Amino acid sequence: MEAPWGWLVVCVLATSLTFTVTEDVCRAPDGKAGAPGAPGRPGRPGLKGEQGEPGAPGVWTGIRGLKGDQGDPGPPGNPGNMGFPGPSGSLGLPGTPGVKGIKGNPGNIKDQPRPAFSAIRRNPPMSGNVVIFDTVVTNQEGPYHNNTGQFICAVSGYYYFTFQVVSKWDICLSIVSSGRDQAQRSLGFCDANSKGLFQVVSGSTVLKLQRGDRVWIERDPAQGRIYQGPEVDSVFSGFLVFPSI
Repeated sequence: MEAPWGWLVVCVLATSLTFTVTEDVCRAPDGKAGAPGAPGRPGRPGLKGEQGEPGAPGVWTGIRGLKGDQGDPGPPGNPGNMGFPGPSGSLGLPGTPGVKGIKGNPGNIKDQPRPAFSAIRRNPPMSGNVVIFDTVVTNQEGPYHNNTGQFICAVSGYYYFTFQVVSKWDICLSIVSSGRDQAQRSLGFCDANSKGLFQVVSGSTVLKLQRGDRVWIERDPAQGRIYQGPEVDSVFSGFLVFPSI
């Protein structure tokens, strides 16, 4: 029983020794490292990474960098509030004359307005400073109102007014005009009378009036005594010279 097992061990040892001797005799020595290969082609771009955390603020050095390029214009802002009107500019140069118009039809003087009046004092009211000429001599188109002593303009234009007032005393009278678009205007006329005789103070003017303007004679309260009697008359008259456009 011992012989067979011993033989088996001898056989195994002989086989292992033969393999080891054979392996050491047939193995080639290690080779040298080869030369580096050519660089490979760039790979595909990677995916965009996530946004990083905000960095710490930089230290202020006081040094200003160069001005950058102008950026793109932003969207229009909301309109601002309307400002105050500016001062009026200087008058511009006259424009070129326009084309001559077509000749109009001939006018007819009969179609033109012709307001005119004349009135005298006979029995006027004695109160107030307005000199009332109560008796109408003529009142074409009715511009004069003998109850108030006022002429009321109905046609805009240039008018001639005149008065002659008789007195035995010092007297001052005025032609007064008033309207919606103008302040009251007054033209004064005075006459000194130291002898107590009949004297006439008179005055006249041309006024440019607008529709609705009023004209009357007004006395000075201290020197406005007018003679009232049958011997002589005081008169107030006026008429349109020509209408205005």
